[in-house]
Amino acid sequence: MRLDKFLKVSRLIKRRTLAKEVCEAGAVQVNRRPAKASTEVKPGDIITLTLGPRWLILEVLATPDHVPAERARELYRILEEGRVTSNFQA
Repeated sequence: MRLDKFLKVSRLIKRRTLAKEVCEAGAVQVNRRPAKASTEVKPGDIITLTLGPRWLILEVLATPDHVPAERARELYRILEEGRVTSNFQA
């Protein structure tokens, strides 16, 4: 399954076009490599996702084409998450 579609189906990102933009901005890696929206993902792949001040590292568990909203969380397992911190002081 394409990365942008996975991000939408899993409801990590609301719209597929937004998922594509996030990938183009360099905020997504698959298996520690920068990923384009068209990158194929499969169970076992590790996705690193940075959304604003928040980052997630997750493992893909399944890649179905459609899933009900209440089951979307079953498509991945969060390995780590956190907030980007800055040492900048004015």
